[in-house]
Amino acid sequence: MAGNLPGAVLFACNLNAIRSPMAEGLARHFYGHKIYVASCGVRAGEPDPFVVAVMDELGIDMRRHRPQSFQDLSDDSFDLIVSLSPEAHHWAVEMTRTMALEAEYWPTIDPSLTEGSREQRLEAYREVRDQLRQHLLARFGILGAGGV
Repeated sequence: MAGNLPGAVLFACNLNAIRSPMAEGLARHFYGHKIYVASCGVRAGEPDPFVVAVMDELGIDMRRHRPQSFQDLSDDSFDLIVSLSPEAHHWAVEMTRTMALEAEYWPTIDPSLTEGSREQRLEAYREVRDQLRQHLLARFGILGAGGV
């Protein structure tokens, strides 16, 4: 499967605080040095502690993630943009007009909209994390942790 991997993938959502950082963290975990991975948002939000908690459960450290927007990107040489929200997909499609890249849309709910106890909210974040993991493995195949 590694031969079918793009060279560089950008994951995008609204605030680069929940969905796209989770996708970036998972992609780095699974594909390591095989794919250059980054994430951004339509706007830059604030780091989300629930993301840190649910990714820690998989051994993926998200403490250093700093949300950034499309305008903050220092590199725009991506082969694929995976958008996780309708607003981000609009931006991704706009980028395909001026750059040679593909855009895919993986509709993903925003778990921060979930109300309830801390455990109920964490469960919503776990569901999003696990859905993103399934998308990644279905789209790019299975490699070992660290991309080996």
